[in-house]
Amino acid sequence: MQDPLIIGGVTLTSRLFIGTGKYSRNTLIPEVIARSGSQVITVALRRVDPESKDNIISHIPSHMTLLPNTSGARTAEEAVRIARLARSAGLGDWVKIEVINDQKYLLPDNTETIRATEILAAEGFIVLPYMSPDLSAALRLKAAGAAAVMPLGAPIGSNRGLQTKELIRILISETGLPIIVDAGIGRPSEAAEAMEMGAAAVLLNTAIATARDPQLMAEAFREAVSAGRKAYLAGLGPVEETAAASSPLTGFLA
Repeated sequence: MQDPLIIGGVTLTSRLFIGTGKYSRNTLIPEVIARSGSQVITVALRRVDPESKDNIISHIPSHMTLLPNTSGARTAEEAVRIARLARSAGLGDWVKIEVINDQKYLLPDNTETIRATEILAAEGFIVLPYMSPDLSAALRLKAAGAAAVMPLGAPIGSNRGLQTKELIRILISETGLPIIVDAGIGRPSEAAEAMEMGAAAVLLNTAIATARDPQLMAEAFREAVSAGRKAYLAGLGPVEETAAASSPLTGFLA
């Protein structure tokens, strides 16, 4: 089934985005990429070190679309500086904006994220902002030039699932942008649920990297995302308040 996702002029056949953090060894990353089928991978600029023999980029196959993130930024200005450094380092024009001041729950600062998005989109970046799910903020991100928005499902790294499901559902319905659910998804069933709702993609890292068998978990998420997308396209059946028999209950004894 051909059902591509197009972002920033790039056509993607996989709707599963993955990360590079928390793996017990970097050599797992190409194995996870292969099993997940992912085509987009996010990486923190501070983990890119061309002088290191274990430079994270050396473990990422060349066919992958890199999504540098601005992890560590606390203001729009810091996020912009990190994005520009990533571009100058040859990491491309895609950027995931992360602006976080809250150090307990690591919730994104939507106001600063909008400011950073406006600046970077004007400079030709393909901006995918990580945000707390709020319709007004999402619409402002769209107006600022975001190519997609990435609402959190739950606090980052928590594996708590779709705690913000109803808010994400509103964004899917009202923004007119691809919605990529980012952060908090811990189980393949939760990824499938996000896709069933109409999310364009999901991005996850902790759920795969901290699994007992990351390669097998990557494959499980690949299948879950595909199944959820197919269910969305097929159209889920209506939810009824009362029972509705699948077969006639009358007439067979007449």
